[in-house]
Amino acid sequence: MNEHSIDSPSGLARLNSLPPAVAEAELRKCCGSSEWARRMTMARPFINDEKLASKAEEIWWSLSPSDWLQAFRSHPKIGERRAAQPAEAGEQRWSEQEQSGMHTASQGKIKELEELNSIYEKRFGYIFVICATGKTPDEMLAALRSRLDHGPEEELRCAAAEQAQITKLRLDKLMKDVAG
Repeated sequence: MNEHSIDSPSGLARLNSLPPAVAEAELRKCCGSSEWARRMTMARPFINDEKLASKAEEIWWSLSPSDWLQAFRSHPKIGERRAAQPAEAGEQRWSEQEQSGMHTASQGKIKELEELNSIYEKRFGYIFVICATGKTPDEMLAALRSRLDHGPEEELRCAAAEQAQITKLRLDKLMKDVAG
C-alpha cells in the first residue's frame, strides 16, 4: 500500500479520504478525461457505490466531445499495449486484462483489426473504443466493421457509451484496489 492508504475495508471510504490530487490521479485510471476526474473529485464524498456509479455517468454525459476524445486517447488500440497518452501502471494492467480476449486471436485476425483500426481512425479522427471485457476477437471485429458505417456524430456517441461502460468497470476495479 502507498502512503495514502488508510486502515479501512472500504475502497469508497479511502477514495473519499484521499487528498484531491491523489483522488484525481486514482480516478484518471478509470477515465482518461482530466475534466471528468476533476469533477468526480469535487463531487466527493460518495455515500455508496451506486452513488459513485451514477455520478460518474452523470458527469461523463455532461462533458464536451473534446473531453471524450481526451479519454479515448488514454486507451491503446485493440490489440496494442500502449495508449497515445502514457498510462499509469494500474491503468495499463486493467487495459491488458480487458483485452485478454485478443491473446487467442490468430495473426490474420490481428492483421484485420490493425487494418480496420487504421480505416476507423482515418474516418473518425480517434481510435476505435470498445468495452472489450469478455469479448472475443470476432465480436470486436464485428463491432468495428458495423461501426464504420456510422456517421461522425452517431459514432462519437457510440464510442462515448463504450467509454462509459469501461469507466464503470474500472471504478469497480478501483474500489477493490484502493480497499486492498
